[in-house]
Amino acid sequence: QLQLVESGGGLVQPGGSLRLSCQPSRLPLDVRIIGWFRQAPGKEREGVSCIRLAGGFTSYVDSVRGRFTISRDNVFHTVYLQMNNLKPEDTAVYYCAALVRGTDCFAANNMDYWGKGTLVTVSS
Repeated sequence: QLQLVESGGGLVQPGGSLRLSCQPSRLPLDVRIIGWFRQAPGKEREGVSCIRLAGGFTSYVDSVRGRFTISRDNVFHTVYLQMNNLKPEDTAVYYCAALVRGTDCFAANNMDYWGKGTLVTVSS
């Protein structure tokens, strides 16, 4: 079983930045892709960004492209989400998730492992 632990959430003003981290509990040898999802109050969980661990190929949802950057640490296998120019509509609980098979990393139902989430609040 793989556990994912998110950190880095908090309160930030509009236009500010945060960096989220996703730390696996073990070497994710069976994991193909790690992604970030978010869920705002009263809304469905949506895929934000994902990265293929082999090769580093990245994808972003349109609403964050150009503001968010996903990356990975090849030594500790930590996956980061750098979030810049944050907007109030980015407020949500952000979850890290891992995909073992397949390539559709924006479908929450496809993901095999989930973290417990970290809250990001963008407000003045």
